[in-house]
Amino acid sequence: MGGFALLLVRTTGWRRAAMLGWMFGIGHFMLGNAWIATAFTYQANMPAVLGWFAVPLLALYLALFPALAAGAARALAGRVALPLAFAGCWTLSEWLRGWLFTGYPWNPFGIVLLGPFDGPGLAAIAPWMGTYALSGLAVLIGGLLAAALASRRWLPLALASVLLAAGMYLPAGAGASGKTPFTLVQPDIRQEQLDDPRYFEDAFRKTAELGAARVPGERRLLLWPESGVPDYLEDGYPQRYYSATTAFADPVLARRRIGLVIGPGTTLLTGAVDLEVADDHAVGAYNVVTALDADGAIVGSYAKAHLVPYGEYLPLRWLLEPLGATRLVPGALDFLPGPGPQTIDLGPLGKAGVQICYEIVFSGSVVDAAHRPDYIFNPSNDGWFGPSGPPQHLAQARLRAIEEGLPILRATTTGISAVIDARGVVRDHIGRLQAGRMDGMIPPAAPPTLFARAGNLLALAWAVLFLLSGLVVSRRRAR
Repeated sequence: MGGFALLLVRTTGWRRAAMLGWMFGIGHFMLGNAWIATAFTYQANMPAVLGWFAVPLLALYLALFPALAAGAARALAGRVALPLAFAGCWTLSEWLRGWLFTGYPWNPFGIVLLGPFDGPGLAAIAPWMGTYALSGLAVLIGGLLAAALASRRWLPLALASVLLAAGMYLPAGAGASGKTPFTLVQPDIRQEQLDDPRYFEDAFRKTAELGAARVPGERRLLLWPESGVPDYLEDGYPQRYYSATTAFADPVLARRRIGLVIGPGTTLLTGAVDLEVADDHAVGAYNVVTALDADGAIVGSYAKAHLVPYGEYLPLRWLLEPLGATRLVPGALDFLPGPGPQTIDLGPLGKAGVQICYEIVFSGSVVDAAHRPDYIFNPSNDGWFGPSGPPQHLAQARLRAIEEGLPILRATTTGISAVIDARGVVRDHIGRLQAGRMDGMIPPAAPPTLFARAGNLLALAWAVLFLLSGLVVSRRRAR
C-alpha cells in the first residue's frame, strides 16, 4: 500500500489515479482470492480450469472499488489533504464493496493491522472504528509514509511510525476464564468425501467419536462443523428426499441416534440442511445450524442468510443454466437465504449467535442486536478454500470478535478451527488438515462495544471525519 500511495501522491489527474487504483486492485484481489480457483476442482459440473478465469474476472470487478477511492481522493486533493482524502474515500469504497449486490467484503485492507494469534495489534481499536474505518486507517498510514517520502518532511513519517509502533506493542493482557464448558470437533473430512454417500457413515462416526464425552453425563456444549450431519434432520418432508442408502433415512431415528452418541448433559450445535417444500416438491434448501439435546429433540435452529453467489445459488439461473453454468455446491436446488442474525437460547449453556461459514466476513451483520448473544458459533467447511483461504477466513473472524466484543468458536471440517476471545486473541486452534478436538470454557463476552451499538454508521462517521480533517489540514496549509 505504501508504494501505491506514493504513486498516487505523484500522479496528476483523477483519471490516472483511478486507473492506478484499478491496477492495484486487480493485483490485490487476484492474490487474495486465488483460493476460489481451488473450489472449482471439487465439482464435476464445470471444467476446473474455469476457476482460473473466475479469479481474474472477479478481480476486474472488485478493483473498481480501489479505483473509485483513488480517483475520488485525487479529485479532492486540491481542497483536502491527500492522505486523509484517500483514507476517507477508501473507507467509503470498502463499505460499498461489502454492501453492493449483496456484498463481497472478503479481505478488508484493515486486516493488515491485525496482530498475531496472541494479540490484536492495532486492530484493537476496531470497537471504536469498525473494520471499514480500520481499513481507512491502514490507508492513512500508507499515505503518510508516501507523503513523507515525496516531500521529505519528517512529521508524516513520525506520525505513521507512531501509529505502527502503537499497534505492535498494544498489550493483549491476560484473558478471563468463562463458565460454559464446550467441546469443539474438527474431523478432517476431505471435500471429495463430504458429498459422497459412500463416506457418510464413516464421516459421522469419526465426528461422533472425536466429540465423545470424557466424563459421562457432563454438561457441555458440543460443536460440530458445517456439513456435520450428512442428511436432513427435520421430519415431514416427502420420503423420497431422505437418503435411503444411509442410516439417516428416518430423521426421527437419526436424531435419536445423535442424542445417544452425544450423551446426557450435552447440547449439540451442528451444520445440517433443511428443505423448503411446496405442493409436495422441494423448491429450495437452507444451510442451517441445528441445536439438538441428548433426547434427540431439536431445540433451536438458524438458517444462513448471506449465501455465496455461484457457490450456494446461481444468480440469473434462468439465463445462465442453459449456457452450461451451475453452482459449485452439488445439487439441483438453490439454497435460500434465512431471515438474518438470530440468537439461540440454550439455557444454562448461554445464548448462542450463529454465523455459518462466509457470513462471518460481513462487518456489522453478524449479531442480532436486540438479543445480544454470549458468544458466536461459526461452523464452516473450509475444505473448498485450498491452503490460502482458511487463514484469511480466520483473520476475518478475529476482526468480528474484536468489533462486537464477543468470543467466536470456529468449527471447521478441515481447519483452521479456533477459539477466539472477545479481544481477537486466538486461545486455541487446530491446524489445517488435522483431526482433533478442543475442550475448555467459552471465553466471556465483553460489554457491548461502540461498534456493537452503532454498527457501520460508526465507520461511515469516521469516513466523514477523515475527509473533514483533510479539509482543515489543507486550509491551514493554504494560509
